[in-house]
Amino acid sequence: MRTEPTPYVPYAHQHPVPIPFAEPWQYELAFPCDPRSPRIARTTLRAILGAHELTELSYRAELLTSELTTNSVRHTKGPAAVRLQWRHPVLRISVWDMSPDLPKPYAPPVAPHAEAGRGMAILELVADRWGGCAIGEGALGPGGKTVWFELALGA
Repeated sequence: MRTEPTPYVPYAHQHPVPIPFAEPWQYELAFPCDPRSPRIARTTLRAILGAHELTELSYRAELLTSELTTNSVRHTKGPAAVRLQWRHPVLRISVWDMSPDLPKPYAPPVAPHAEAGRGMAILELVADRWGGCAIGEGALGPGGKTVWFELALGA
């Protein structure tokens, strides 16, 4: 039985080397004001953290990203974005949206059966650090705000 030779494909063997664990990286996902967006953000985040072997941070990162992206979809009318930044040993996740209104960090306690109102309390309890800032409209874009949180590996 005769077999055909494998055709030569130039540069097929040259793949980029994966980024070393302690080296910085960044990903960004822009999404529309759509109720499916928080789920897409969580799924994307889980895939990125798994690929970079940071599954230890996945549960907390997904929970907090879900809270912040849900707030963006519920309380603003425009697009939003999630940015993941790794600076060993800290993961920073930022959520940007078009509303300049920062969330109130210490909202009054909500009723036990309330369906909403716990997001900032969860952020305060679960994140290692968090903050936010309003962004004025200018040459860099439409303005809005960014709310971020940090999770330290091994914390």
